[in-house]
Amino acid sequence: MSADIPAPAPAPGSASGPASGSGSGAPDATAELRKRIDTTKAHPARVYDVFLGGKDNYPADREAAAMALAANPRGYLTVRHNRDFMRRAVTLAAHEGIRQFLDVGTGLPTQQNVHQIVQAIAPDARVVYVDNDPVVLVHAQALLTSGPRGSTDYIEADLRDPAKILEAARRTLDFDRPVALVLAAVLHFIEDDEAYPIVRQLIDALPAGSCLVLSNISSDLNPEQVGQVTKAFKERGFAMVRRSRAQVERFVTDNGLDMLEPGVVPVHRWRPEQVTDLPEAADPDQEFVASLDELDRTRYRDINDVTDADVSVYGVMARKP
Repeated sequence: MSADIPAPAPAPGSASGPASGSGSGAPDATAELRKRIDTTKAHPARVYDVFLGGKDNYPADREAAAMALAANPRGYLTVRHNRDFMRRAVTLAAHEGIRQFLDVGTGLPTQQNVHQIVQAIAPDARVVYVDNDPVVLVHAQALLTSGPRGSTDYIEADLRDPAKILEAARRTLDFDRPVALVLAAVLHFIEDDEAYPIVRQLIDALPAGSCLVLSNISSDLNPEQVGQVTKAFKERGFAMVRRSRAQVERFVTDNGLDMLEPGVVPVHRWRPEQVTDLPEAADPDQEFVASLDELDRTRYRDINDVTDADVSVYGVMARKP
């Protein structure tokens, strides 16, 4: 992707106007966001985008992704299964009647965003996205648009500032009604002394019947290869806090939440189902795939071919009684 980011166009089939709230879509606001994008350093959201087959990334992000793949050749399965865990968890929340979702650390818009998933089940669902990366916000202005009956907002904020998140989210969400708090693959960028109080502050603001969807890179699944990856990422400017099963479970137990079955498990083990998460992986042209580099080939691979050693992220869903 060029450093000169084109103005994003509305997504096909989306609502005619931009999402409500902080991302007004005004040209001057978008231009200001573009000025703040640093294309010379890898960013977690953009590296994630590489593994999801996205186009909103830069050479530095591809370099970091290629490095991660070299250290852990099946590590792309972790990224894609984490995304599919999120899909299954918010689908369950929507089927159980939750109509409000707060997705913190949303990452770049891709296929099957939270609002697309839940508004397909409940068209009146409200979704608030939160991220602190300007490239995410530029694309959110065009792509994170709601259906006509629902509502979608996006907030520029850091997870380290939960008070700001909660204040801004109240523009769209009613905190007297249950909310699904989604913290997928974001807490591992925050050290323990901040992470646990942050989650407590967010959970304390939610009413009974709300739920937590959380995933975190592990310290006890595939530790050698994952350790090499996280070390290399740290050298590129973003540290990742690996957590054990017990440390992930603390986000649930410290806040008095009721853990849903099957508890804290590798994300591919959380209520699994047969799935093709990327459309291009359904029936790829093998001759074309063979012409690609190793990094781009990963998007055409079936994620159902997975072992416990391939996935190094824990996932959990819990309910506030």
